Amino acid sequence: MRYLRYLFLAALGLCLVTVALANRQLVHLKLLPEDIAGFSGMQLDIQLPMFVVVFGGIIAGLLIGFVWEWLREARLRAEGDRAKRDAKKLEREVKKLRQPDPAKGDDVLALLDGDSAAR
Repeated sequence: MRYLRYLFLAALGLCLVTVALANRQLVHLKLLPEDIAGFSGMQLDIQLPMFVVVFGGIIAGLLIGFVWEWLREARLRAEGDRAKRDAKKLEREVKKLRQPDPAKGDDVLALLDGDSAAR
């Protein structure tokens, strides 16, 4: 199974390198449209190879998805933590109840002693 995983990763790497080599031409990225950039006085632009833009978009999408899921599952993690705390509390209580109380003694003998004291 390990070799199959390595084979898959090698094939994926080969595909990514092929896409990168096929998309080496430079593209001009602008932060704002020309009209808004002229009005605001901020002309932010950069030239990058196309594969950097494509791979950057994929990575940004993955990161946004991971953060979105992490935020969405925060409620579930909090409920899980509460359930763990409750389970540990109940486990401690069960251990405490299972330990014999030396001061109390045996319930059956206490009933018999109480019955003989009443006579």
